[in-house]
Amino acid sequence: MISVIIINYNTFNLTCDCIASVIRYTKELPYEIILVDNASPKDNPNEFLIRFPGIVLVKSPENGGFAKGNNLGIEHAKGDIILLLNSDTILTEDSISKAANILSHDQQMGAIGVRLIFPDGVVQSSARKFRSIRNELLDLMRPLLMLLPYRKRAELMMNQYFKGDFNTYCDWLSGAFIMFRTSILNELEGNKLDERFFMYSEDELWCYQFMELGYRNYYLADTTVIHLLNASVEPAKQLRLLKTYIKHQMIIMDYVHGKNWYYYLFQAIFTAKEMFRYYVKLVLDKVFKYKLR
Repeated sequence: MISVIIINYNTFNLTCDCIASVIRYTKELPYEIILVDNASPKDNPNEFLIRFPGIVLVKSPENGGFAKGNNLGIEHAKGDIILLLNSDTILTEDSISKAANILSHDQQMGAIGVRLIFPDGVVQSSARKFRSIRNELLDLMRPLLMLLPYRKRAELMMNQYFKGDFNTYCDWLSGAFIMFRTSILNELEGNKLDERFFMYSEDELWCYQFMELGYRNYYLADTTVIHLLNASVEPAKQLRLLKTYIKHQMIIMDYVHGKNWYYYLFQAIFTAKEMFRYYVKLVLDKVFKYKLR
C-alpha cells in the first residue's frame, strides 16, 4: 500500500483539487490518503471529511511546518511506501502507481520524484545536483556551459540546465512529489524525517541523508504532475524567502562540510550570486514587466 501524505494550511480549495486528482487517477495500486491539517486558522478540517469521507484526517495542534507535519502524517501511515505530495499539485495520470512500481523494483533507490510542470506546461527544475563551489562557479559561466551538448550539460548540472526529458539518477528531488519506502525511516536518526527546517530546503537535506545511507535518488520523466507553485509573490516576501533559503543552504553546507574555508568561500559565492539574480529579476519585473522564473 502507498500512504499519500498531504499537508493543508489554509489551502482548502487547492487541497481538495489535489485529493480529487489522486482519487481520480490512482487505479493500479492500493493507497490511502492521510491529510494533515497544520492548525489552519481559516479552514475547518472537518469539511475535508464531508467532501472525502475515505481519507484519514490528522489534526495537528500547531503549525509545526512542512517536515513536522509530514512526520505526524507518517505516524498514521499503514503503507510500505510513503508519498509526500504538496497540496498545490494536480495529477493528470496514475503517476503514483508508475513511481511506486519503479521504486519497488530497485532496493538501492532512496527517493523517487517525477516530472513537474507549471499549469502552462513549462517544466520545473525538480531534479538537481547538490550545491558546491564547483557547481556555483560553473553556473556563473553559463554561456560557456551552453556550448556543451545538451545531454552532457544536463547530466553535469541538472537543475535549470535539464529539461526533465529523460529518466536519471540525481542528487535531490523537489519535495512537491517525493516518494520513498517506509523502511528507510528506520535508518534515519530518530526514525523520522529531519525536522530542523520549518519550511524550504528540507527535501534537499532528506535526499542527502538518504544518500548518506547508501541509496540513490531517481528522477522519473515518464510521468508528469502539475505543480501550481505560486510565483506571483510580492518582492518583499520574495526577498525574505530568499534569505531563508540562503540560511538553510548554509546549514546544509555546515552539515556536510563543517565551518571551514570551503563553507565560507561557498557562502560568499552563493550569496552574491543569488542576491544578484534576485535584483535582476526585480528589475525585469518592474521595468520590463517580464517575470523570470
